[in-house]
Amino acid sequence: MPESSALTEAVYYILLSLYEPMHGYGIMQNVAHLSGDRLSLAAGTLYGALNTLLERGWIEALPGEKNSRKKEYVITAAGKTALQNEYLRLQELLGNGAKIMRRENS
Repeated sequence: MPESSALTEAVYYILLSLYEPMHGYGIMQNVAHLSGDRLSLAAGTLYGALNTLLERGWIEALPGEKNSRKKEYVITAAGKTALQNEYLRLQELLGNGAKIMRRENS
């Protein structure tokens, strides 16, 4: 995912979820909630995306308790920038669509 590429819907919602520290299952639940249960992440999809986001430096794993298997993640400044860029890109798409559709309906 280069910095200028569009984010997938799953990655967009994962990054939104990680404004608060969260573990994998919590992310899956939050993504379902944010999308009105329209988007359901399988564990393999989620953990593949998390690994990619870790490699990109868009999220970081928080130090966990020694006896806990649950790893918490949080968005980084670079992740917030990527999310903001995607938000602006989506706004542009919606604005351009609205202009064209308003002309058609006039």
